[in-house]
Amino acid sequence: MHPNGSQVKNFAMDILKQSSKVWVPELTSSLSTMWDTIESDLSEKSSSSYLVSLQKFVFKFLTKCLIGADISSSPDIAESGYIMLDRWLAFQLLPTIKIGFLQPLEEIFIHSFAYPFFLVSGDYNKLSNFVLEYGKEVIRRGQTEFGLSQEETIHNLLFVLGFNAFGGFSVFLPSLFGTIASDETGLQQRLVKEVREKGGSTLTFDSVKDMELVQSVVYETLRLNPPVPLQFARARKDFRLRSHDSVFEIKEGELLCGYQPLVMKDPRIFAEPETFKPDRFVKYKGLLDYLYWSNGPQTGSPSESNKQCAGKDYVTLTASLILAYTFRRYDSISGTSTSITAVEKAK
Repeated sequence: MHPNGSQVKNFAMDILKQSSKVWVPELTSSLSTMWDTIESDLSEKSSSSYLVSLQKFVFKFLTKCLIGADISSSPDIAESGYIMLDRWLAFQLLPTIKIGFLQPLEEIFIHSFAYPFFLVSGDYNKLSNFVLEYGKEVIRRGQTEFGLSQEETIHNLLFVLGFNAFGGFSVFLPSLFGTIASDETGLQQRLVKEVREKGGSTLTFDSVKDMELVQSVVYETLRLNPPVPLQFARARKDFRLRSHDSVFEIKEGELLCGYQPLVMKDPRIFAEPETFKPDRFVKYKGLLDYLYWSNGPQTGSPSESNKQCAGKDYVTLTASLILAYTFRRYDSISGTSTSITAVEKAK
């Protein structure tokens, strides 16, 4: 673990705790703007490519919640901040992504080295300066309450905002929308019924916990399409790693890799593992013990001593809130993972 690993993890969990007061209103406000944009597009053409609108919505609400900063304070960040994060993420992830280029040239020229920082330094410095100027309170907490330097605080804020939160939602939400918008089994009607009958008049973290189908759809989408497919760690001590059939002797310091799409399609755990089953986690809640998208079981809790995603519960609750908001606003939506072709407003 990094020398400051415990402090950084605790800082990340504190950021989320502090943001809980504004998370839902900021989410729904930005989400409303996204759907207004999509509706405007559909009034003029047959489909709306929503990925840009989605990233703008995610960037605005996350920056307000995690940094405490309004992106409208900086016209440059408001206009292009999400693009800056996209470029920064692209150069970090490109060495690990299969792009289908002619082998072995792809391995030699794309996957064999880290890209130099100067390629994104301009964008990164603009984002850093924005956090420094408008995130003074969260920077102060990082320094005074968690013993981080100003530079460490800003770097970790940008990592949590850009890589973990913005990057994760940018991958996950299109798969969620695509799965639901293209469904022809009647799932949307069932979601509409649940989100309007349960949870009261105002959406909150607690209200969506009553929506079992909504949560199950989120879990099943994460099972089939985990935002981070590969996860790595070094063993802190000798131990035995058990599978259904074998036992592996792991030595301290050895590098381990978990491949989520394989783990969460284990046919001995999940019936018809390749099939999207929206009710899977309604009928069999014990399966949450095997839902490992967050680098730990869904029933686990992130802490300073483990590698589980600090925002595990925020991800699933936020996705549930997005579905609940969407199907209180619309009777149905049609589209794919990249575009919306039609919406029918709630009657």
